[in-house]
Amino acid sequence: MIISMRPHATREEIDRVCERIREFGYKVHSIEGEERVVIGAVGMGDVTACLESLEATPGVETAMRISAPYKFVSKEFKKERTRIRVNGAEIGGDEFVVMAGPCSVENEKQILDTAEGVAAAGAKVLRGGAFKPRTSPYDFQGLALEGLKLLAKARQATGLAIVTEIMSEGDVDTVAEYADIMQVGARNMQNFALLKALGKCRRPILLKRGMSSTIKELLMSAEYITAHGNPNIMLCERGIRTFETATRNTCDITAVAVLNELTHLPVILDPSHATGKQSLVPALARAAVAIGADGLIVEVHPCPEKAMSDGAQSLRLERFHSMMQELEPYIKLWKESRLTAAAATA
Repeated sequence: MIISMRPHATREEIDRVCERIREFGYKVHSIEGEERVVIGAVGMGDVTACLESLEATPGVETAMRISAPYKFVSKEFKKERTRIRVNGAEIGGDEFVVMAGPCSVENEKQILDTAEGVAAAGAKVLRGGAFKPRTSPYDFQGLALEGLKLLAKARQATGLAIVTEIMSEGDVDTVAEYADIMQVGARNMQNFALLKALGKCRRPILLKRGMSSTIKELLMSAEYITAHGNPNIMLCERGIRTFETATRNTCDITAVAVLNELTHLPVILDPSHATGKQSLVPALARAAVAIGADGLIVEVHPCPEKAMSDGAQSLRLERFHSMMQELEPYIKLWKESRLTAAAATA
């Protein structure tokens, strides 16, 4: 259920509504704006009786049932877009944010060179894996804590925010100490113990869609994180597994538009994993801007042929710089579209 309080409802009225919701056996989640408070209620109880009671409670403007199975991440719960501020950048707002960097942190020179290069080209966030889930147990698994320390060093040198993958609930506190954004990879999208732990962490989360997951399943995973206390989530389309073999994955570009209809959460597109080919990344990046994504996460490496992972899909620094220049007219139109949409709903 979603309960919208009257503008400038008193604290006593809000507290009374929350108390009444709990009396019916529901949990309370609230969003407090400058003029209005919206309260979400989830759980198992007598919905009809609860709604009727709340509609008669002082301070309540409307009380309605949320039909979507994902309650707090749906647009029924929150019509305004979620904006996530990270180190000066606002993801989900009026700025198209690009995250870029290597698949894996390999050594200090590699990550510092990459950080300086992507920052100069206009990226706002440095990506880099310290913990790497690999298909083969014999492949490079990442530098772990040393990789996190190198990412922190790159942040200090460039001012870029850091996004890096978290693989286990046992590592949440350690990774949160170094990262500005915690990435949940495709293989962990339904690692519910990890999602619950991230719900208790206040760091923003970049949640990647699973390789064979539906959009509903992606949103339900986001709901896990939100229901456990952390609403700062970005969704990432990174390609899904189909029968097609021409690319590493099949980019479900329509997922961006569908998610923008269903949820208030920001949507990021990963053209690197979606294609697996560096030659296709710039074209898909342009498509991401055109269809309304809030940003990109792109793999970039100073020397892709020597990369310890995902070299075939990593852009050279020079190509990344030129891609960012090519995106400028698309991003200009993107910003105009956002401003027009905001004016229409004002």
